[in-house]
Amino acid sequence: MQLAAYQRLPPVGEYNLYRRRMLPLPGMAKRVAYFVTCIADTVFPEIGEAAFEVLARAGVTPEFPLGQTCCGQPAFNAGFTDEARQVAEHFVEVFAGYEAIVTPSGSCASMVKHYYPALFRGHPRQADALHIAARTYELTEYLVDVLGVRDLGVALPRPTRAAIHDACHGYRGLGIARQPRLLLSHVRNLTLVEMVGHDQCCGFGGLFAIKMSAISGAMLRDKLAAIQDADCDLVITGDASCMMHINGGLSRAGSPKRVVHIAQVLAGALK
Repeated sequence: MQLAAYQRLPPVGEYNLYRRRMLPLPGMAKRVAYFVTCIADTVFPEIGEAAFEVLARAGVTPEFPLGQTCCGQPAFNAGFTDEARQVAEHFVEVFAGYEAIVTPSGSCASMVKHYYPALFRGHPRQADALHIAARTYELTEYLVDVLGVRDLGVALPRPTRAAIHDACHGYRGLGIARQPRLLLSHVRNLTLVEMVGHDQCCGFGGLFAIKMSAISGAMLRDKLAAIQDADCDLVITGDASCMMHINGGLSRAGSPKRVVHIAQVLAGALK
């Protein structure tokens, strides 16, 4: 795999949540399954831990099924439907029986909610797939729309101005925009500013950034320009893949601004 000149990948983490063997926390009121996603687990485990902590703050018992792997989106987007279905079958087996499945990614949640019904149409496990799809939520969607959470009691260590990058799958696929803004509006020492092009794609799109790197790079440059022009200290998003892509561009441009995942903010993990 050849990266374009503007692309930069972070190192794979020395540990991940499988190695941590994260287990349910005692004394919590709600019970859900936590789907960490591939990129959070292997590259950004701090995001995985932060989202786990946010659920605990909201009074949820976040169970971490150790058999979980991928949702199948990379294979599905590449056109390998049969292979994607095999991965999705494992997902359905692992997460069967839970009240809800929560993930810190609008991209993965959208894959399960919107594409599993089509992927399993006429399949023996169609009913199970529909059950899973109806109970899968992006993190802020679950907190606001299901639990009714507004204020997680979080304060940043210093006054900070932040813009939001609305990641495509969450914004367009799941209609997620109000939920993160509502939660962030209750974070002390945080002022939200609207960035021009907040809903404009950063150009990642998984394999799109590799197969069509020139177009991806042009889209990224537009996003970087919007971030540089925005009156903000940092940018908050709900998908680690967008965070990785934009931060690579900011780093290469020598910008001091960075993108963080909303779970890190809501967990009080920013220093």
